[in-house]
Amino acid sequence: MKEKPFFIKSTTYTCLLLGAALFLAGAALHHGWANYDQDTELEYTGIILDNDIGNPHTYIDLEVLEDGKVWEVVLAPATRMRNRGMTDDSMLAVGDTVTVVGYPHREIEDEMRAERIIIGDTTIELR
Repeated sequence: MKEKPFFIKSTTYTCLLLGAALFLAGAALHHGWANYDQDTELEYTGIILDNDIGNPHTYIDLEVLEDGKVWEVVLAPATRMRNRGMTDDSMLAVGDTVTVVGYPHREIEDEMRAERIIIGDTTIELR
């Protein structure tokens, strides 16, 4: 069998390496949970100021009742939240009071990743 020319081999290898690098970079960006300090658990009750319900994550801006600080809270994807007890998007309505339990971001001062959210009498485990 005749060997392929070098430029064809190198192009194939380059494409494979580039594809693998892009895949791994995307996975690292999406699953960067190491950026959150899991040794520091936070629990805040506050008012939802804004929400972005969707995939790959749902976000709420939460004004803490105790001190007025506003946190951007990263929640699970909407589909997972629905599977675990969020009956509809109105459960995260602007103006509603909720409690979140989670971990602060190591570098972004006002961001946290929630492990659970308590909406009324419903506790939704997010991970």
